[in-house]
Amino acid sequence: MSKTNAFENDLLELIFNGTAIADIAENDATSPATTLTVSLHTASPGEAGNMATNEATYTSYARVTVSRSAGGWTVTGNSVSPTSNIDFPTATGGAETITHVGIGSGTANNLMYYGALSPTIAVSNGVTPRITTASTITED
Repeated sequence: MSKTNAFENDLLELIFNGTAIADIAENDATSPATTLTVSLHTASPGEAGNMATNEATYTSYARVTVSRSAGGWTVTGNSVSPTSNIDFPTATGGAETITHVGIGSGTANNLMYYGALSPTIAVSNGVTPRITTASTITED
């Protein structure tokens, strides 16, 4: 069974912009999350993985939070992209190749989306990894 294009777009707007889906995912009194957490990975975390699976370890690495709103993410045509570039902390040591990016919720390791980066990012001292606005996640 497949989702309709309209529902795929609604789902992306719910996750990334916090926009309620009428009769399905209404805002309630429990204060929904206001940010999403973006992580970098040196290999695929896989469907059974979490945000810590194969996560980057270069010196000064930290996950980055992005507003769960239209100011943080642009949703259109069943795809979502960051509204602005997502810059991670500049490496102060270590060297590794970043091959995947993940998006999760909260401070736990709850991974919702992950995907391969193209091109990959070679991180070494002085490099600031960046996910650009050209990066997309597509529901289909």
